[in-house]
Amino acid sequence: MIYLKTDEEIELMYQANQLVGRTLGELAKHVAPGVTTLQLDKIAEEFIRDHGAVPAFLGYGGFPNSLCTSVNEEVVHGIPSSKRVLKEGDIVSIDCGTILNGFVGDSAYTFCVGEVAENVKNLLRTTKESLYLGIQSALEGKRLGDISSAVQTHCEAKGYSVVRELVGHGIGRNMHEAPEVPNYGRRGYGALLRSGMCICIEPMINMGKKNVAFESDGWTVRTKDRMPSAHFEHCIAIRPEGPRILSSFDFIEEVLGNNAI
Repeated sequence: MIYLKTDEEIELMYQANQLVGRTLGELAKHVAPGVTTLQLDKIAEEFIRDHGAVPAFLGYGGFPNSLCTSVNEEVVHGIPSSKRVLKEGDIVSIDCGTILNGFVGDSAYTFCVGEVAENVKNLLRTTKESLYLGIQSALEGKRLGDISSAVQTHCEAKGYSVVRELVGHGIGRNMHEAPEVPNYGRRGYGALLRSGMCICIEPMINMGKKNVAFESDGWTVRTKDRMPSAHFEHCIAIRPEGPRILSSFDFIEEVLGNNAI
């Protein structure tokens, strides 16, 4: 069942998601060669708790940390580790969630570590563009497939592939609610978009083939061909006047300035 949120609930979700945005902005100050993904995780957990919230990912389904940190060919759900040291030229998807006032915030951004190859930057740009094209298609009275098609069409036109096994999702008091939001599909198909629906749109786009493998740690998903993968995510609400983005990349881009993707 798809639960439609009230105006008051959407405001609470906005607050939870803005905290995710501020947390990612804080992490943007620390993403650099020589930093471990576990160091980033500790910074995020402290920041979230200092702002009166709790990390949504910590303990979720047994997940051991507050962030998902997925480096290079890792698509999503990478586990932070003191052994995973970021290197010049890496990319790292940081997926972050908060629980604040009973509602969940969820957003992800793929960061460049130092100077990154231009073809990898293009993958990141295209993935981020597809996220906003998906959001533009999230109009009351349209269908979920309109969002999915917008993401898929843009990325495949640039020669990239769309991961099939992992999708976006509804969100609210729980991190994962109905409906699922695939990054591939056909316009005019799928659930009707209604005002009050809150969903996370999160393109996961590969430079190589779409096939993925699940690592033995039970969480990390990587590309089978070990080519780079990018991941960007916003939480949005369907509103009569158009989609409202509840999360934010502004805090990240204030830190990164001209180096932002």
